[in-house]
Order: sequence, then structure tokens, then C-alpha cells
Amino acid sequence: MKRMKKRLTSKTRISVQLRRRIAQKAGFQCGYCRCSTLLTGVPLEIDHIIPEAAGGISEESNLWLACVMCNKIKGIQTHARDPVTGKRVRLYNPRTQRWQDNFEWSRDGLEIIGKTRCGRATVKALQLNRPYAVVARRNWISADLHPLKEKL
Repeated sequence: MKRMKKRLTSKTRISVQLRRRIAQKAGFQCGYCRCSTLLTGVPLEIDHIIPEAAGGISEESNLWLACVMCNKIKGIQTHARDPVTGKRVRLYNPRTQRWQDNFEWSRDGLEIIGKTRCGRATVKALQLNRPYAVVARRNWISADLHPLKEKL
């Protein structure tokens, strides 16, 4: 059990101040699936965009906010195949890329659709339309809380 916990934690301590700053910059939303800690009541995690296991550093330029599932599924991935072209591409980087340029909501607001090679590969690799996420989005729509208004 100790060994498993050790693998799941960051090798480097990330200060509370830095965590707060990243959460605020991310709008308290997962950089990938856009779920909000304010809607779920579940704290989001600090994601290493380039994982530490792949040489990523624990500095602000490599950190963003992710929900537990996106962070877990992403794991050490940095690239994935675009399901349309079959080309291996970098996963979406929420720190340097605009979500709206790479993704859009389906007409009913339940699914995330990749608009670019990067977007399509990220949707597939991170399973952004996993069943529980779709159910949550349906509930948010019922409560008039979703799709979340994206910053332009």
C-alpha cells in the first residue's frame, strides 16, 4: 500500500500558494473535461502536463488543474493517435492552448468533440466522454449549469 501511494504522489512538493494560483487561473475547472469543482464538490488535482515520469518539472509552466479521472487516465501519456488520421500527436496542453480551438460541445452539450488532431486524440486518450461524465453533464444541463460558459 505504501508503495502504491508513493507512485501516485508528486516527487516534488507543490506549495499551497502555487496550487491556489493554478486553480484560480484554471477557473476551478478541469483543463480537459471542463468539470468544475464548484459543481462537483470534489477537489481537483494538480496535473503535470508533461508527467514527472517523462521528465516534467513541478513548476507553474508545467502544471494545471485536472479532475481525478482525467489525471488518472492521462497518467504518463504525452501523445496519442488521432482516430481520424492515425497520426501520433501531442495531447492537448491546457496551459498553452485554448480549449475552444481544439474542442467543442455536442449540440446537446453531453459530449466533447475534438475539432483538431490534438483535440480528437485527447478526447479518445483521456476518455473525455466516459459514461459518468455524460451523466453529470446531463444533470448540469437540467440545472441550467452546463455547458459551462467558456472564456473567450
